[in-house]
Amino acid sequence: MNLARPAYWTEKSISSLSLWPLSLMFRLLVWIRRLVFQSGLMQSWRSPVPVVVVGNITVGGAGKTPLVIALSKLLADHDYNVGVVTRGYGGTVDTSGAKPMSVTVESNSSIVGDEALLIAKRTGQPVVVCGNRVAAVQHLIAQHNIDCVLCDDGLQHYALERDVEIVVVDAAYGFGNGFCLPAGPLREPVSRLAKADFVVCSGSAEADVEQSGVCQAAAGYQLVGSELVDIADETNRQPLEDLAGTTVHAVAGIASPDNFFELLHGSGIKTIKHAFGDHAVFSKSDLEFTDDLPVLMTEKDMVKCKKLGLQNAWYVPVFACLDDEFESRIRSHIEQVISEKRNHAD
Repeated sequence: MNLARPAYWTEKSISSLSLWPLSLMFRLLVWIRRLVFQSGLMQSWRSPVPVVVVGNITVGGAGKTPLVIALSKLLADHDYNVGVVTRGYGGTVDTSGAKPMSVTVESNSSIVGDEALLIAKRTGQPVVVCGNRVAAVQHLIAQHNIDCVLCDDGLQHYALERDVEIVVVDAAYGFGNGFCLPAGPLREPVSRLAKADFVVCSGSAEADVEQSGVCQAAAGYQLVGSELVDIADETNRQPLEDLAGTTVHAVAGIASPDNFFELLHGSGIKTIKHAFGDHAVFSKSDLEFTDDLPVLMTEKDMVKCKKLGLQNAWYVPVFACLDDEFESRIRSHIEQVISEKRNHAD
């Protein structure tokens, strides 16, 4: 779901309160739908290999994809074969109802979506896109020898059973005004966090998740980036700090563009901000300005702009930096699930 967050979602106001009855109705429908799957009235499919869902309970980005990339690398470094499934937001596969599609570094982002292409580029692991998560997982495990499937988003996709749930919360945005849609940004009530295996706050090393009577200690991670990569020649790299004190055009077509701008500010870079909508499709004219200042963008935006022939344009790769204790804890938990599922299959 890629909706802009209206201002009244951030606080309880006349606008949000006027929509509160609809919010209660939405919350009831969410509860009924979940109950229908839990009771078996609607069937969920269980994968023969473990499925780890990385999702969120709010509309808009929360930092799921960087965490999926980090977990994929973490498991691969410990000799597990990992695959990733995602919906393909921003691509035609997301809206066409197409069959599952494998993603490679040569895929077209306008078809498979920017996040799927970014995951494939970063991890080198098999990636499959499809709006039907069950079909995506089935396609993935039919094509590859997989020990574990990471599902980027899909927390509310209850047709797919999951072995591990990780809920990501944007530390800066939190839960907005705490209301469910349409009065607020929540796709499920905050109490849903209690049912997750892990709650992770993006953008904060340590955080507490506290709202509506729910208090749960949450691990946290920060996005770090220290390098510039030339879009025209990715072998040309330089430290981000080399631009300290200079002015650049900062372009971000992501859910929380301020996170990118703040990263640049933290390196001492002055920015002319250009915030676009999440999954925005760029034309060359969008990124050509009337001066010779360098253009800096996110890696997620770069995968859509690679073929535009931009000059003096750079991207900043960012990485989810996990706390060592949390990294060990989550890896051990997933390894245990993998082991248990293998033993059950035997």
